Amino acid sequence: MTRIIGLEEHMATLDVFAAWRKHDPNLDEPVMRWTVSGNVAGPLLDLGNERLAAMDIAGVDHAILSLTSPGLQNLPKSEATALQGPTNDLIAAAVKDHPDRFSGFATLATPDPRAAAAEFERAVTRLGLTGVLLHTLTAGEFHDHTKYWDIFAVANEHRVPIYLHPTLPPDTVANAYYDGYGLLGTGAPGWHYQTGIGFLRMILAGVFDRFPDLQIVLGHWGETVLFYLDRIALLDGVNTLQRPIVEYFRNNAYITPGGIASHRYLDWAIDVVGANRIMHATDYPFNGPHDFAARNFLDAASIPNTSREAIGHRNWETLAANIKR
Repeated sequence: MTRIIGLEEHMATLDVFAAWRKHDPNLDEPVMRWTVSGNVAGPLLDLGNERLAAMDIAGVDHAILSLTSPGLQNLPKSEATALQGPTNDLIAAAVKDHPDRFSGFATLATPDPRAAAAEFERAVTRLGLTGVLLHTLTAGEFHDHTKYWDIFAVANEHRVPIYLHPTLPPDTVANAYYDGYGLLGTGAPGWHYQTGIGFLRMILAGVFDRFPDLQIVLGHWGETVLFYLDRIALLDGVNTLQRPIVEYFRNNAYITPGGIASHRYLDWAIDVVGANRIMHATDYPFNGPHDFAARNFLDAASIPNTSREAIGHRNWETLAANIKR
């Protein structure tokens, strides 16, 4: 059977829950309420037998653990920096307890970019984590601003990937675009526009020209923008980039399902970027083990076995083998 590695497999800690509740004590934000007090709260906190059992049901052999949205990035600077080290230590401890089943993405206190970059370095070189899951916004700001580039420098130097993940929209955006229709601002589909725009901003800001080895993982089949590359190519005539925009997708981006079990999207992604640029992800526990049967999804795909194995595990293993500790 094809080995399955899942890259968007979320967790949380009680301390992070407490920090989020401090700023939203009544859990008025629906996604926060679901995360902290809904049916996903227990699975997020569990890094032991129940999670392993859920992985077995879904057919996930190995999970890359990551702190779920909004991470520490919506917190004040002092609170975020106080939590990033202990959170990453906990992820590393789970990996140490189950090295055959878990790896880990670090979480960063991006409200303090310098502290975030230093913690990123520690997470890779001392904790053995395999990259970062970076939520798209910090205090409503995208990360193409140069004050965040020290984070990209660490990723580029150590050849570790950054998984770019959606987060809650700022109130100004929510009120302007989604007022009265809250789900439009999250997974149906506002999160995905937001994250795709975040990646395009990184391209246009010259992040990848400055850090050519930087690898970004985009979930949810490329966060919408993968499907609009022919239209986005209009930007090629109005920038000073070193390459056409499509080339950044084919050389600096990996794509995962992010829990969207669509063979149509899989076929499209293979056509656009190739099977060697696609990896697996279930978005656990927001998609439970029965909601996204990872092995069944790949087994049922009308693709060659070489592509199945590449997507299931080989692409990640090749990427991870290049990490410089």
